Order: sequence, then structure tokens, then C-alpha cells
Amino acid sequence: MTQQYRAYLVGEDGVFRSAEAFEASSDDAALIFAQQFTRHGKVEVWQLGRKIAVLDSEQSSPPSARPFPPTLTRQ
Repeated sequence: MTQQYRAYLVGEDGVFRSAEAFEASSDDAALIFAQQFTRHGKVEVWQLGRKIAVLDSEQSSPPSARPFPPTLTRQ
């Protein structure tokens, strides 16, 4: 069973710049999918009214310093 999620791209001013709706089978799968958007900046991942995590921007650290799996803050 899949659930509805949204990945919000957060601007430097803290305002949502765009959103991408998608389906995933779990929170972990949603975070893996949403990681692709971090090349554009910080991303908040939501499942309905529940904030799942904040993913840091890929641009915030050099490629060699980027952890895998993605750096995130669980809510």
C-alpha cells in the first residue's frame, strides 16, 4: 500500500519555492525519493499534515563530505 507524500523545496528565506507530490510505500522510501531534489536546496518531506524530515541541500557541503544515506532531520 502506498501513501501520498510531498517534497517541498525551501528557499533561503524559509519560504516554500515549489512542491512535488509523489507516492511511496514507507517514510524511508519517501526520503530516498525526495533526496533527488536536494540538488536544488533544502527539502522538507511531508505525509499529509505530518512532517517527516528536513533534507539538507547537496550544495551545503562538498561532494566528498556528503554522508550517505542523506543527511536529514527526523521530525
